[in-house]
Amino acid sequence: MRSNTYQFKPLNVGRFVVWSGFALVLAVAPLVFTSSLSQTMLSQMGVAIIVCLSYNMLLGQGGMLSFGHAVHSGLGAFLAIHVLTLVDAGKLHVPVSLIPLAGGLGGLAFAVLLGWVTTKKSGTTFAMITLGIGELVAAMSLMFPGVFGGEGGISGDRVTGAHPLGITFGPQIQLYYLIAIYTFICTALMFAFTRTPLGRMLNAVRDNPERVEFVGYDTQKVRYFAFLVAGFFAGISGGLAALNFELVTSEVVSGYRSGAYLLFTFLGGATFFFGPIIGGILMVLATVVLSELTRAWLLYLGLAFLFMVMYAPGGIASLIMMNVRVASFGKLRQLLVHYLALAATAFVILVGAAALIEMVYHVQLNAGQGPGVAFMGATLNVNALGSWLGAGLVMGVGIVLFELTRRQFARKWSAVQEYIENETRRREAL
Repeated sequence: MRSNTYQFKPLNVGRFVVWSGFALVLAVAPLVFTSSLSQTMLSQMGVAIIVCLSYNMLLGQGGMLSFGHAVHSGLGAFLAIHVLTLVDAGKLHVPVSLIPLAGGLGGLAFAVLLGWVTTKKSGTTFAMITLGIGELVAAMSLMFPGVFGGEGGISGDRVTGAHPLGITFGPQIQLYYLIAIYTFICTALMFAFTRTPLGRMLNAVRDNPERVEFVGYDTQKVRYFAFLVAGFFAGISGGLAALNFELVTSEVVSGYRSGAYLLFTFLGGATFFFGPIIGGILMVLATVVLSELTRAWLLYLGLAFLFMVMYAPGGIASLIMMNVRVASFGKLRQLLVHYLALAATAFVILVGAAALIEMVYHVQLNAGQGPGVAFMGATLNVNALGSWLGAGLVMGVGIVLFELTRRQFARKWSAVQEYIENETRRREAL
């Protein structure tokens, strides 16, 4: 006889722990990093996490390489700042906390408008279309100052409207917690999207579009719906950025901004859901911290991207997951000494290469400030041959030591992988 009782899936404890930890980190972070600069950076990280995750819905989950994703986040930011201006003028009564949703609707609206044409093609053609649309919108942002504010942009005041419970969003920590709430909810919704039939079908379109069409699905519609969802969340990130900076300029729709989303999503790891979270954090650290330390920060970033493409195309997330797999078989401790040796020798290379780069930049850009270059507590003389030879020698020694260390690590890594394969086969046999 058929039973009418319902059965529920067992609680996924691991997933519960991960999401609880994520929420805890968002809640505690401004209490640990209490300075105004730290809280501003944390707010930017929350915004960057949302936009990188939305971009990865196209790149990682759908295989759509877009060069114009900043169009959706940027136009969402412009719509949000216009709404904020209307609220400040008393012409519109909307809580400031809901203005990011207006940005999301703006990103969605432009995705509806532009997405149907964009998603008709895939691969290189899709990338070129998005690049063209991105450049078109970037040019229009300077052609219509009444809408985009010209070169000066549009400013607003987030301390406006009703202030329930005394929350004015004037102090940075209040705005941070608003961004943190949006970050957690948007991250959870985008993760849930990956578990929906549409999200699964998007993966299938990425991997084998011919088979998807064979079983009766329209690949363009799948890409289009994913494009809409990505545009909505990108618009939310733009709305949050508008509240954070209280200023939106044409730079938010530039090709540079779209390229940054691509670069850092890839660096974080487009093949894993949490990879763009790492990428968003790296984007803020690079643009805020690294850019203040050196004028050559874009060169360092480009080199990091180059080496990541060559040796770890899965991004930082793939490196983490590879070592999680090793740790699950109890072999990670055997590799720790090799990791430390690789890190030490890589640091030696970095010191030598960075010294050369900083001296070259000083000669090209700061020659009028004298021959001295401050570097890691020392002063390098660009006019002295010894400084150049010393930096080159340090880099050369580091390269030799790194190569020797890398070969030892490669042998140990191969042995560990062979053990894991044998152990896996043994467990399957049992």
